[in-house]
Amino acid sequence: MLHRDVSLAALVLMFCIRSLHGSALPAVSSYEFTAYRMQQYNLGQQKNGCRGAIVVAEARSADEPILTRRCVIMKLPDFTAEKYLEAQRQNAAAILILLPKNIFSFPHETVQSFMVSEREAMRKETLMPVYVAPEDEQLLYMYEEVKQAAATRTSSIFIRVLRSMVTATAFQILVSTNVPIKAITDNTIVTLEGVLPGAEEDSPTIVIAAHYDSYGLAPWLSYGADSNGSGVTILLELARLFQKLFRSQSTRPPYNLMFSLTGGGKYNFLGTKRWIEENLDHAESSLLHDNVAFVLCLDTLANSDELFMHVSRPPKSDTPIHSFYQQLEEVVSSRFPWVKVGLVHKKINLVESTVSWEHERYSLRRIPSFTVSHLENHKSEQRGSILDTMSQVDLKKLKRNGIILAEALARFMYNISDKGSPKDVQIFKGHLDFQDVRVSSLMSILTSIPRAAQLMDKEPGHILLVNSLEQEFRHYLQQVHVHSFRQDKRDPDITFFDQMNQPIVMYRVKPAAFDLFLGGCIAGYLGIVYYAIQNFGFLFTKLKSAVKTKRQ
Repeated sequence: MLHRDVSLAALVLMFCIRSLHGSALPAVSSYEFTAYRMQQYNLGQQKNGCRGAIVVAEARSADEPILTRRCVIMKLPDFTAEKYLEAQRQNAAAILILLPKNIFSFPHETVQSFMVSEREAMRKETLMPVYVAPEDEQLLYMYEEVKQAAATRTSSIFIRVLRSMVTATAFQILVSTNVPIKAITDNTIVTLEGVLPGAEEDSPTIVIAAHYDSYGLAPWLSYGADSNGSGVTILLELARLFQKLFRSQSTRPPYNLMFSLTGGGKYNFLGTKRWIEENLDHAESSLLHDNVAFVLCLDTLANSDELFMHVSRPPKSDTPIHSFYQQLEEVVSSRFPWVKVGLVHKKINLVESTVSWEHERYSLRRIPSFTVSHLENHKSEQRGSILDTMSQVDLKKLKRNGIILAEALARFMYNISDKGSPKDVQIFKGHLDFQDVRVSSLMSILTSIPRAAQLMDKEPGHILLVNSLEQEFRHYLQQVHVHSFRQDKRDPDITFFDQMNQPIVMYRVKPAAFDLFLGGCIAGYLGIVYYAIQNFGFLFTKLKSAVKTKRQ
């Protein structure tokens, strides 16, 4: 009987030792990775994003019923507006979102759901730190562990106690910094301007504009492929193609073409606002002072079989905007009949402190303008998401939308309809066509780095990107100017904050119940050894007798 007890104690001890070494991470190990903090900025008096950065909490799954003072770990499908608000309600210590490397593998509905929740999370400020980290093997292992721990909490009390005492592990998430979050008010917003002069000195002007910055839950993960890398790509292609038409006096149209790439577009189009003020209020001579036919703003054009023309007021029949819209419909109906074209009218609400589209900045100064986009609603979640990567881009549709705009613009400028030309006349073909390789290359360059506004004047790679855009302008356009707008530090339009990327340390630890259990096992083992030593003669006699009996 005593021999059987000793064997049972040894088996229990071996089971405990195997539990310690059976995991992928040793109990005393730690893992450090980089995570990116949620947006934090003040736009005027309005505060947005998360105000906290420090985290010292145990990792828990979003499926857990109690999240108070815990760091909630979520994967892409887990992050919903409901779970985010529930974590806030329970005063969770933080949220850590694991971002997959390959978004192509997720259904469209899952991506759209994340974008909606992302937009909802950024609408208001929160003290709860929110971080996003790219997935890797160690983080996925941690996620599976906390998911399994959440699942066992629905088991019987005996199973839960046994697992907690013997096999359970916990992960401690630590973000520590001795430096408080600092406001940044010295950002410089850069706007590029270039011109193709028309056939006559007093030619009316057409402005083609697009903003180049991006927006998303975390600035360092905001690549803005569709919004608005697509608009920048089409603008640069239009500059290249029309430069060939303007190069010859015989094909130069009776219009000036002005191109404008603006910064700060995701923050109330501040770069556009300052550029208009510079041209109208401070410059002695500017094409915006003269006769402006219209301003065409390009925004989010890399997908869908729909094109919408957004206006602040319905265009009258005798206006250039109405004529351009007719040309747009003719091009689509004759060459791309499957594409839907629509006119969306939204008045500017002067009570609101922000505008919805870039053209509204021009409309406020009584300059005729409109925005073309494949989005019908200005509140669409696709206009600002960390999932707006090349996975959201259809290069064929991007090229097609560029061709539609180029053809409609040329038909308007050369007044082709009134000259009796056929409706399906094709101007941009051969060496004047959109180049697939160039469109793909421009999109790749624009999405190679995050283009969040707070990074564009701080990081060498971002400054190089702006310089590259300037070189594109100088290669194809004339009268190129670079406008750098600095904010008033005492009364800035927008205030950003630092510590947008943080090192996070993940510690693997055993619960306190395990220490008690292990202590009990060690005490029991020592007790057995002590008993065996004290009663060695008795045990030896018993063992000798048992061996003798077995031989007989």
